[in-house]
Amino acid sequence: TTVVVLAGVLLRIRQLRRTTTTTTSTNHSNYPEEGVCTRTTTFTYDDVIDDCDVALLHNPTYVKALIRRMSAYEKLDRLEDALQDVKLAVELEPNNVQAKRHAVRLQKLHDVKMEKLKEETIGKLKDLGNSLLSNFGLSLDNFQANQAQDGSYSISFNNGNK
Repeated sequence: TTVVVLAGVLLRIRQLRRTTTTTTSTNHSNYPEEGVCTRTTTFTYDDVIDDCDVALLHNPTYVKALIRRMSAYEKLDRLEDALQDVKLAVELEPNNVQAKRHAVRLQKLHDVKMEKLKEETIGKLKDLGNSLLSNFGLSLDNFQANQAQDGSYSISFNNGNK
């Protein structure tokens, strides 16, 4: 009964959020796992995610819903959520070749995105450090970090005189 109430709430939220898209589907199934999250053309990606959430409430091992939700997450650039869904799909169906391919592809995309984010963060931290050090006539270029073989770092100061 709790699942039915949650499913109803999620469906109502989806109906309220819908703005310009309308459905032309005639699917009136009482069972979400029988196709409620299959309509990726006339609904927004958020609607697909909501439909798949409802289907997964009824059947948490429904791999097709996980794959469809993964695709919607990917279209919305929510790679971490997409990767989580596809990993669960592979765990549920280890022989699913499609899910394995998606997992490898999404892991690569996620790694690239995280590397880009790391570089942006380091750049912003360097800018912040340089703005603070500029008050003293210094910059991060005056410091050099060297990693020892044991993994520790030593920082040396170079005042620009050679």
